[in-house]
Amino acid sequence: MSTHLSIDQIIDTVRDLDGSLVVAPAAGDADFPELAWGDAFFYYAPDGQMPRTVQPYGTVVTKNYPDDGSSDLDPAGRWRVNIHVDRATFRELTAGQADAETGLDGAEASVIDPATPDVVLPHPVYGSAGWIAVVNPGPATADMVLRLLRKAHDAARTRYARRH
Repeated sequence: MSTHLSIDQIIDTVRDLDGSLVVAPAAGDADFPELAWGDAFFYYAPDGQMPRTVQPYGTVVTKNYPDDGSSDLDPAGRWRVNIHVDRATFRELTAGQADAETGLDGAEASVIDPATPDVVLPHPVYGSAGWIAVVNPGPATADMVLRLLRKAHDAARTRYARRH
């Protein structure tokens, strides 16, 4: 992919996955807190019902949250996709970058500004739990983001099958 990825492209890709549920609260949606309006949350839910005891496997956020402002998402046109990945994938994607929990990944880790677009980074808050983040995915990350969302969906489906 040689272009920037849009939020709609991400949502459409996830919606096309078997058993997926995209929860995208709109302004005024009384069932969700105002802070969630405009964002999207991705679940494996073959019954079409939002799981109450399972975290999403991916999200798109369009604004800073109270404990998460380092990606500078408040300016117009800035947003971030977040994806839960397995440990090996997390290590592979973030090798040489500062670890979100300890601040170090070996002696010579580089610290990349979490507001940098089109770069795979540990999630600024949930990196230690295996989440990666990409601000405004573009030519360098678009294909990878879609591939990782499919992989995260498959992992969520496997967890669902084990529970049911």
